[in-house]
Amino acid sequence: MEFDRRILSFLKPDLVEQILQESSIKQFPKGTEILREQQYVKVLPIVVSGLIKVYSRFDEKELLLYYIESAQSCVMSFYAALKNTPSKVFATTEEDSTVLLLPVHLLPTWLKEHQDFNELFYNQFNLRYSELLDTIGSLLLDKMDKRLFDHLKKKTELSHSNSVSMSHSQIANELGTVREVVTRVLKKLETEGKVEQKSGKIRII
Repeated sequence: MEFDRRILSFLKPDLVEQILQESSIKQFPKGTEILREQQYVKVLPIVVSGLIKVYSRFDEKELLLYYIESAQSCVMSFYAALKNTPSKVFATTEEDSTVLLLPVHLLPTWLKEHQDFNELFYNQFNLRYSELLDTIGSLLLDKMDKRLFDHLKKKTELSHSNSVSMSHSQIANELGTVREVVTRVLKKLETEGKVEQKSGKIRII
C-alpha cells in the first residue's frame, strides 16, 4: 500500500523513513476492537484514515474518552507501551480505518534521538488532557439535553456528515446513561427542532 507521507509531516524526513521501514500498515473494518483492557500494547497506532474510539468500561457502563483522528495517536497506548503495563482502555474503529502500527520496542530510541517524536507524545497528552477536562466539566455542569446534542454534533463533525446512524442504546453507552433517557431527551430535542429522527438516522438540523 502506498503511504501518504503528509500524515507524518510533523516529523523530520529521516525519522519518517525509519518509521516506515520498521512499521506496518493495516486496514481495520468499522467496528473492529483493536485494543482491550488488560491487553499489553505491542504496537503504537497512528491513524492514517478513518476514526478510532477510545473508551473505558465500568461494570456494564461505557465512558467515551476520546476519538483518534487522522495523523493522531493514542496517548494511553503510548504510556502503556513505554511502561510495559496492560492497557486500561478499549479501542474500536468507528469507521473503516487504515492505521500505521509502530513497534513499541523502538519507541525509547526514537524518543531519545528525535525531539519531534517527543513532541508527538506531549501534543497528544495535552490534547487528551484538555478533552478530559471538557468531559468532566460537561458531566458536572451540563444537563443531558446539552450533553446529548453536543455529542451528536461532534460525531457528525468527525464523520463529515450531517447525520448519525446509531441506536439509542449505543448512544446511551457512550454517554454513560440508559436507553430510556436518550430516547426521552432525543424526543425533546426533536420537539425543539434541533434534531430529526428518520430511518434509523439522527440528523442535526
